[in-house]
Order: sequence, then C-alpha cells, then structure tokens
Amino acid sequence: MRSSKGFTMVELMVVVLIVGILAAVAVPLMSGRIDSSKWSEAKAAMGTIASALRSYAAEKGSFSSAPTLAEIGLSNNDLDGTYFTHHAYAITSASASSGQISFVITCTAGSSTRSSKPSSPAVMTLTSNEANGYAATFAEGSGS
Repeated sequence: MRSSKGFTMVELMVVVLIVGILAAVAVPLMSGRIDSSKWSEAKAAMGTIASALRSYAAEKGSFSSAPTLAEIGLSNNDLDGTYFTHHAYAITSASASSGQISFVITCTAGSSTRSSKPSSPAVMTLTSNEANGYAATFAEGSGS
C-alpha cells in the first residue's frame, strides 16, 4: 500500500472549479449591494433636506411653493458627498399649512458629477404628504 501525502491534480482542479462558480455567482450579488450602500448616502442627505424643510416651515409658518436649498439654510457643501454632489438633489415640491408639511425631494444619480455614482436605480425620491400620513417614505424610480 502506498500512502499519498498531497492532492492530485484532479482534486485541485475540482476545488478551482468550485471557487470559480462561487465567484461567478457572488460578484453580481455584491455589485447590487454596492449600489445600495451608495444610495444610503443620498438617503441621509435627503433626510437632511427634509429636516431643513421642517425647520423652514416652523420659522415661516406656511408656504405654498418649494424653497431653494439656500433658502432653507443648506449650502452646496452640505450636500456634497463621496458618491453624490449637490447637483443631484432637488426639492420637487413643498408646501406647509396648518402645521402639516408636504414635500417631494428627488435625487437623480445621473446629475451627480462623481464618477463613482451608483448606476441603479436612476432616481430616488423622499415623499411626505397626506396620502402617506405625512411620514417620509423613500421610493426608487427609473428617471423617465
């Protein structure tokens, strides 16, 4: 009887094949997670904009048209991050009356000047209105 102290070429090839299959499956899953983590930066910035809108509404009492970012006290540098620049954010609509504030804040990935911006989804919105009980909710969009 001969004792073997190593792996055969076939055993090594099987291991390489299994690792290759696992890598082929994992890479697409991880790329989706990367875009998702990049969007968390945008969600945080849109939350900052929403907080500034609420403060603006508390100061002004009521308003019927969407203020600019500068009017609510945010500078461009406040919104510039690793993946998104201030160019990506817009207050699509905003109004306040009777103590309730409605708004739609939009972030468009394609408008960011960063080369590392996410590719999917194209647009994310933060909405607070009567339909959702004035709770801020995020939604993904295609940008069309």
